[in-house]
Amino acid sequence: HPDVIIINKNSGRDPKDRRKTTEISIDTIRDFLQKGANLPPYEGKFKIFIIDDADLMSVEAANCLLKTLEEPPQHIVIILLTSEEKVLLPTVISRCQRFELKPVAIAEIETRLSLNEHIPAEKIKLLSRLSGGCLGWALSSAEDETYLKGRDLRLDEFSALITRNWDERLSYIQQLPSDRNSIEDIFKLWLSYCRDVLLIKYNCDEAISNLDRINDLKYWANMLTIFEIKEFINSLNESLSYLSYNANVHLLFEVLMLDMPKKEKRADYMVNSVRPGY
Repeated sequence: HPDVIIINKNSGRDPKDRRKTTEISIDTIRDFLQKGANLPPYEGKFKIFIIDDADLMSVEAANCLLKTLEEPPQHIVIILLTSEEKVLLPTVISRCQRFELKPVAIAEIETRLSLNEHIPAEKIKLLSRLSGGCLGWALSSAEDETYLKGRDLRLDEFSALITRNWDERLSYIQQLPSDRNSIEDIFKLWLSYCRDVLLIKYNCDEAISNLDRINDLKYWANMLTIFEIKEFINSLNESLSYLSYNANVHLLFEVLMLDMPKKEKRADYMVNSVRPGY
């Protein structure tokens, strides 16, 4: 529709430009929103500006948007889409009305992804489970392998920690990123993994999210008791809570390494993950 303008990190980019863009620039906000906001609608009563992944706006872009939010023309509606509300500037959030979208059903996400014949069936099932009901995330992750590759690396490291000694675990902490957003992502990934281990322990394999890690999950479930799994899940939840209160990241990881159950390798159940090709 001519009165609906979608703005994202790739808006206005030359399709031949293969360089990766990680943010929505101030020039994008100026060219697509500020200039467009001054023009009347073509057909309807309003012009709708949708900023996808609004959390990717640079500070300069967000401040530029703020000028329009403070005195918006009567004929425009601005919609900010984000899964990381806390990243947005507080001054931007204070001038917006918040709407929380309900998660999309897994079956619906699978149906939408299956429209792309280039996505393998295994990957469709995996992304649908990992998406948490966020269709936009599933669609973007289907095109960009960055998240899945990083996830594989983090889960390989995490899965190996159960048989590591304390010195090796504490040494592993030194390799982790220091920014709080990345740490939060790691905690949530570990939490998802441990939740799946618990589900397998209760024979609820069909409900797990990390479908491509089924053998590793069964290995953990076979090694740990329900009590041990629940205790470590509680530790992860506590760490996420403390992280939101600016607790020392290094100290949080040290506590987690000490709380994580430690087991000896069992030759009768040593299996490798079976990951579908994607």
